[in-house]
Amino acid sequence: MRVYKSAMACALFGSSVQLAVAAAPDTATNGVEAAAGTIEEVIVIADTQTRKFELAEHLDVDPDSAALLRDAAGAAVVRNGPLTGIAHYRGMSRFRVNTQVNGVVISSGGPNWMDPPLSYAPAAHLESLEVVRGIASVSAGQETIGGAIKANTWRGEFADDGVLVRGRMRAGHNSADDSQVWSATTSIASDTNLLLLSGITEEGHDAQFPGGDILPTRYERDRFDVGYGQRLGEHTLRFDYGRSETGRSGTPALPMDIGYIDADLYRGSWQFETDRVRLKAMVHASDIAHGMTNYDLRPGPANPGMWRRNIATGENLGFAVTAQFDGWTVGLDRHEEEHQSDIDNPNNPMFFVSAFNDATRDVIGVFVERNLMFDGPWQAELGLRFNRVSMDSGRVNATPAMMGMMAAVMLRDGFNSADRSQQDDNLDWVAKVTYVQRENLAWSAGISRKSRSAAYQERYLWLPLQATAGLADGRTYLGNIDLEPEVAHEIELGLDWVGEGLTFSPRVFYKEVDDYISGVSIDSGPGVSFVQMMNMMNGTSNALPLQFENVDAVFYGFDVDWNYRFADHWSLSGVLNLVRGERDDVDDDLYRVVPNNAVLALGYATERWGASASMRWFDDQDRVSAENGELVTSGYEVLDVDGFVNINDRLRLGFGIKNLTDEEYADHLGGINRVRGNNDIGLGQRLPGYGRSAFASLDYRW
Repeated sequence: MRVYKSAMACALFGSSVQLAVAAAPDTATNGVEAAAGTIEEVIVIADTQTRKFELAEHLDVDPDSAALLRDAAGAAVVRNGPLTGIAHYRGMSRFRVNTQVNGVVISSGGPNWMDPPLSYAPAAHLESLEVVRGIASVSAGQETIGGAIKANTWRGEFADDGVLVRGRMRAGHNSADDSQVWSATTSIASDTNLLLLSGITEEGHDAQFPGGDILPTRYERDRFDVGYGQRLGEHTLRFDYGRSETGRSGTPALPMDIGYIDADLYRGSWQFETDRVRLKAMVHASDIAHGMTNYDLRPGPANPGMWRRNIATGENLGFAVTAQFDGWTVGLDRHEEEHQSDIDNPNNPMFFVSAFNDATRDVIGVFVERNLMFDGPWQAELGLRFNRVSMDSGRVNATPAMMGMMAAVMLRDGFNSADRSQQDDNLDWVAKVTYVQRENLAWSAGISRKSRSAAYQERYLWLPLQATAGLADGRTYLGNIDLEPEVAHEIELGLDWVGEGLTFSPRVFYKEVDDYISGVSIDSGPGVSFVQMMNMMNGTSNALPLQFENVDAVFYGFDVDWNYRFADHWSLSGVLNLVRGERDDVDDDLYRVVPNNAVLALGYATERWGASASMRWFDDQDRVSAENGELVTSGYEVLDVDGFVNINDRLRLGFGIKNLTDEEYADHLGGINRVRGNNDIGLGQRLPGYGRSAFASLDYRW
C-alpha cells in the first residue's frame, strides 16, 4: 500500500476544524501543532473506501459537537436547540445514522431526543469526530442504514517511561448568546498506569438574530469524568465513568424544553494486541433521568389544563467483542435499551399519561468482514452482518381512558391486548472494490444491503403525541406495532485524485429503501376521533395525526470535497452536497432533507498565526414533504471569518466572527418555532439562524 501526503492549512473549511482523511496513527498532532497549520492530510489511495473525516481541532466555542458536521461532505446537522444537534447524512438522520461516543451507542434518555448521542461528547472535550464516508462497513456498527459517525473525547495516553502528565484547558465566550465554557482535562500516566480527570461547565443565554431574540435558547451543562487504565504487557484494561448534568435548556423546535437531564455513563474495555492479532472487548451502561416541561422556560398555555410535564428515564446496556487477524475482522455486539415516559399536569394531580411503559429494544449482532489485497491495482472489502432485534412494551393507561373517553379506551385496550413482543431478523451485506489506476488516481465502487428495525417510538406510541425522537414537525403521531424492518439497497461510485497540491474526491450514490418508516395521514379511527375530541374540548385546531407506516423511498445525490494548496501558507478548499429524498410509492418528498449546499474557504497559516474566511451557501428547499406539512425554506449565504495566534508553544488564542454580514436566514434543518409569546418569531414560523456573533477561545496544553 502506497501513501501520498500533502500539507494542509489549519484553516480548512473556514472554521478552523482540521480534517485528516484516513489518518494513520502516527499523523496525530497536538493542538498547538495543528493550530499552526502543520497538520498533514494523508490520503491512502489504496484504501479509499475506509476513509473518514477526523475533526480534531476547532476554535469555535459552540457547545454542540454536531455543529462540526457542517464541514464534512454529505453531512449536516438537525438542530432543535443549542444542545440537541442530531447527525444528518445524505438525507437520513436520527436512528438511521449510527452515532457512537468512544465506541459506545447511547440511546437518548427521552422520547424526543433532547439528548441525542453527540450531546454526550461536549465539543470542548472532543478529540475527533469521524464521519465514515459513504457505505459504512458492517464492522462500523449494528444499524448503519444511514451511515456511521464516531466521536472520540480526549482520554490521555500511557508513558513510554517515567511519569507523563498531559492535559488541556479551554476558556471561551460567544457574543450571540453571551455563552461561556470552562473545561479542563488531565492525565497522569506511567508505562503501566493511567489516571484521567476531566470537568466542564458551560452556559448560555437566549440567542439573538437580526430580528430579535430566539426564545428559549438558553442552556446550562456540567460534566465530570474519571478514568483509570492499566497496561500489562500486551494487555490493556480501562474503566471510565462520566456524570453529565444538563440544566434548564431551551428546545424551541420541540413542544417542551429541558428541565434536567442527569446521566451516569459507564464503560469498561480490554485490548490484547500482537503483531498478528488484535482482540478487543468492551462493556458499557448508562442510566439517564430526564425531565421536561411546556411552561417553565417558555410561557405556559393559557389554559392551565394544557400544562404538561414529562418525566422520562432511559437505561442502556451493551457489549462488543471483536478480533482482527490476517485481513479478517469478526465480532459480536449487543445493545439493550429500556424506556419509561410519564406525562402529568402540575395543575391537575388527577391527570396522567403513561406514554411509554417499560418499552425495551434489544439488538444482538454478529458480523464477519474480509479485506482482500490482490496482486496489482485491486483491493476489496466484503462484509456480512446478522442482527436480531427483539422489542416489547408494558401495558399503558391514561386519564382520558380512565374517564371513559371512548377513543382513548379503544386505543388503550387495542394496544394492551395486542402482541407487543416483536422480533426481526435482519441481514446486512457490503461489497466494496478499489482500483488504483496510477499512483495519484483511484476509482472505487460499493454496493450494500442495510436494514433497520423500528424504534420504540415508532412501534409503541399508542396515543397521538409528539414524542417522535426530534421530528419536530408539529404533528402528533401514532405508533404501529406491526412495522416491518427498513431494507436499503445502495450503490456508490467515486474517485480520489491527488496531484500538485490538489486533492479531489467526488462520490455519487443511489439508495432504494423498501418499507421505509414514515408518518402517513389517516382520516378515520380512534386516533383521529381522539384528536378531534381534544380540539373540541380545548378550543384548539391541531391537525389530524399521522401514523408510522412502511412506505417506499429513494435517496440519491452527489457530494465532493476538495482542497488546493497553491502556496506555502495558502489553501483553498470546499465541499459540495446535493441530495434528494423522495417517496417512491406516492408523489411526495421526504421530510427534513438538507437543501443543496456548498462551502468555499480560503485559509492562510504559519507556525505562529493564521486566518481563514469561508462562505456557506444553501439553496432554496422547495422539495418538501406535503404529508408532514413541511415549510419551504429560502436560500441564503453566510460569511464566517476566524483566526488564531500561538502565544507560545502551549498557549493558543482563537477568535472569529460568525455570520459577519448579519444575514437573516432560516436553516431548513433548524425546525419551526413551537413557542408562544415570542414577539420576534411567530408560532409555526421557521426558526432563524443566529445573527452576527464574535467569539474567542483560549487553549492551554501541557
